[in-house]
Amino acid sequence: MSEAYIIDAVRTPRGIGKPGKGALSHLHPQQVAATVLKALKERNNLDTSTVDDIIWSTSTQEGKQGGDLGRMSALAAGYDINASATTLDRFCGGGITSVNLAAASVMSGMEDCVIAGGTEMMSYQQALAAERSKAGQPARLMGAGNAALDAIHPQSHQGVCGDAIATREGISREACDALALVSQQRAKRAIDEGRFAKSMVPVYNEDGSVALNREEFPRPETTAEGLAALKPSFEQLADFDLGNGVTFKKQIQRRYAGLEWKGVHHAGNSSGVVDGAAAVLITSKEYAAKNGLKPRGRIVAYANQGDDPTLMLNAPVPAAKKVLAKAGLTTDEIDVWEINEAFAVVAEKFIRDLELDREKVNINGGSIALGHPIGATGSILIGTALDELERSGGRYGLVTMCAAGGMAPAIIIERI
Repeated sequence: MSEAYIIDAVRTPRGIGKPGKGALSHLHPQQVAATVLKALKERNNLDTSTVDDIIWSTSTQEGKQGGDLGRMSALAAGYDINASATTLDRFCGGGITSVNLAAASVMSGMEDCVIAGGTEMMSYQQALAAERSKAGQPARLMGAGNAALDAIHPQSHQGVCGDAIATREGISREACDALALVSQQRAKRAIDEGRFAKSMVPVYNEDGSVALNREEFPRPETTAEGLAALKPSFEQLADFDLGNGVTFKKQIQRRYAGLEWKGVHHAGNSSGVVDGAAAVLITSKEYAAKNGLKPRGRIVAYANQGDDPTLMLNAPVPAAKKVLAKAGLTTDEIDVWEINEAFAVVAEKFIRDLELDREKVNINGGSIALGHPIGATGSILIGTALDELERSGGRYGLVTMCAAGGMAPAIIIERI
């Protein structure tokens, strides 16, 4: 089997994902995605006519984010028309999956140069939701309207699931807030020390002016007292009547009878709503040598894992175990762990279940502090892990994240 090498990884800063308020929210998603594709081309003197494929991730494939965003963004970036592209959706996990599929294409020997990545404009998602609400249309819910699926695997809301998991696992509000505070503190340190500078590229407006060249979401002024004062976000939502007396809470209780819980998650210990894009250049050893490219990393193994879709967020632990087994590695051999902070309980449970050294997990903060542009986050985290391995001299990094539907992709990379 051929090796799949990571040549480079780039990303945009993450802008606040609110229509009209975030620094990227006025831009077309293709323009934001084209930013990282252009950066890969220019940083690596890439002949885009030799790019075999571009595998892109976008979760909300509607309107401006529809119509194969990967292909349209490549054309917007000035790529040769020979560089084909496709766009996929694995909810939050798509940004890892795009890299995994790119690696598989290269490792199989069928392709030599593949770009993977993703884009999500959460501000555009909010605009679409507002349009649906104005038109009297229901919000998009996973599995909604599929009575047969609902009878087997009742669906709920991610935040409500996070609270339910915290209750079942005995993870307190205080523990979730403590993890959130560390996320903010580590993100501040990383920004102050320029740890994101290698991979982060500015986004420009159409007139050439800078739209965003820094992380827009972090709240370095966050304190434990401030977090403790925030009201839970999902208690009322848990009891929201979806029709015929059905609520998100009741959906979960159909599978987990008698489960009661208090809300532990709020805006301060849940992932931030942001806009952003990321891209990773993956090639074979032969392509890299022929084109004078120096690999930064090697893809060691990847895995996909499903879990209970009713609780939705519990697949990262079995995914990590599965990919470690494929790689023949132990938890002690991983120097950098990136577990997406979709909600604090996801990362907290991950650390507890795998008995990890907290100093190795989300070393430079996570999505609570920096934000979670759904389809792009996985690719961002892979670049973040690679940068940290290079900074610290570590060897292996493992990246995983929960995804709606009860899934988790995972990947292990090695620094070269």
